[in-house]
Amino acid sequence: MSRAQSLRGARHHALAGAEVLVKLFHSAMSVVARAAFVPIVCVTLVACKRHEAPAPAPRPVVAVAAQADGHASASSLPGQIQSRYSTPLSFRINGKILERRVRLGDSVKAGQVVARLDPADAEKNNASARAQLDAAEHQLVYAKQQLDRDRAQAAENLIAPAQLEQTQNAYASALAQRNQAQQQAGLSADQLRYATLAADHAGVITAEQADTGQNVTSGQAVYTLAWSGDIDVICDVPEAALGAFAVGKEASVKLAALPGRTFKARVRELSPAADTQSRTWRAKLTLEAPTPDVRLGMTADIAFAAPNGAKGAFTIPSTALFHDNGHPAVWIVKQPGDALELRRVEVARYGERTVTLASGIEAGERIVWQGVHTVSAGEKVRVVAPLHPEDFAS
Repeated sequence: MSRAQSLRGARHHALAGAEVLVKLFHSAMSVVARAAFVPIVCVTLVACKRHEAPAPAPRPVVAVAAQADGHASASSLPGQIQSRYSTPLSFRINGKILERRVRLGDSVKAGQVVARLDPADAEKNNASARAQLDAAEHQLVYAKQQLDRDRAQAAENLIAPAQLEQTQNAYASALAQRNQAQQQAGLSADQLRYATLAADHAGVITAEQADTGQNVTSGQAVYTLAWSGDIDVICDVPEAALGAFAVGKEASVKLAALPGRTFKARVRELSPAADTQSRTWRAKLTLEAPTPDVRLGMTADIAFAAPNGAKGAFTIPSTALFHDNGHPAVWIVKQPGDALELRRVEVARYGERTVTLASGIEAGERIVWQGVHTVSAGEKVRVVAPLHPEDFAS
């Protein structure tokens, strides 16, 4: 055998051995892969079971059973102190303001002069009217003397009847002219008097609309005078509270400038129609027995009984108030099941830290006091008591 043949035989045997080794390797790998797959599947199944967590526990919420206040529900509205009568002071003729004698906030008496116009033109008109009156009176005296003479002569048939008639006609004309001149003189005297502006009533100057040196027309306001005497409290009433503001109904008034004091008031007037912009009705209440320290323009808080007169208002913390499409609402923990229900309520009064409800809830119902923005309708909750109830006191 040649050397080349020996080399080819050795190569053939080597290739055959390599194929056997590859087959053995693949067989071993498949066994290892199958053995490794089993724990992977088990781990996957265990992981799937682990993700199926149990249902969450009910959320704890601070809720307290509602208790009625024990008195009739009341509401309040903001108001303002005003005089019952307030009128503008104005001149009755045109002219230039020569002098103003009072200022804003001054008290005036009835008949007190508050301003004057330049009287030059009025004085000239008055002098002219007086002169015309004098001339008319002289003409009337002459006509009367002439009539007396003609009557005497007519009695003696010394003059014709037609001449007497002419004299009588002249006298009647002179008399009418004298009367006209008298009225004109009286009018000019009034015009001169109108150059002085005086207060019609006692009161307080609450506004100034014209200044010294200004030309004003007749009827143009120079001052606004609030009359002394009866004092009103003015407020705008929403539709829901109209029943409490019938004429004759009573209310209590507190003034921010006079803390600790309460005044009684009675409704004397309610606007028959709502304001087109605010959709409220203007109410005027007469303040009974006001003291001198009650000043015009003070802000007032008008408390009145709820229109339905129902007993048992409920006072809750401000933190318990939520909303339902713009309407005030609270969360109620229903029984059984402790599921949440959002219920609309009617607010009677907003306090500094509390809210008084006139209707919408019943005594004993549990109201959520805290966390109203973190819960949802139908959610299961666990009721807990507040840790510090005094924090919710009014």
